[in-house]
Amino acid sequence: MKLHELSDNPGATKKRMRVARGPGSGKGKMGGRGIKGQKSRSGVAIGGYEGGQMPLYQRLPKRGFSKPNRKAFAVVNLGLIQKFIDLGKLDAASINEDTLVASGLIRRKKDGIRVLAKGEFTAKANISVTGASAAAVEAVAKAGGALTVAQAAAAE
Repeated sequence: MKLHELSDNPGATKKRMRVARGPGSGKGKMGGRGIKGQKSRSGVAIGGYEGGQMPLYQRLPKRGFSKPNRKAFAVVNLGLIQKFIDLGKLDAASINEDTLVASGLIRRKKDGIRVLAKGEFTAKANISVTGASAAAVEAVAKAGGALTVAQAAAAE
């Protein structure tokens, strides 16, 4: 096989529609823009403009508050931890934040890892993380394991 013999599968690629390139193209003359008006011209930026009337986004009051020092946690569900234990990627004897990242279950720790109770969990595992839901702690305890939350990092 040579380079000139390579070709894509039929139907894998579609030619781009060339707009306003003559009547034979099927999108000629006005190119699907209709007749006259601001939207038929080039360089149009309307988004939110109401013809001089005060726009809706300015008429409504500002609401809410974004906490500047908010902590962002990486979230992992018990069902996924169980799956990784079954596959042999995690050792149930000791699971911490570093082992979760090393196994590929979580990409990065962020400000800590929070465990949630979604999914089935049956392994007798010792897990230590930054945060966990009450249901997750209960589910691990029910399976015969222990889920400890690092209070020092959470109290900052």
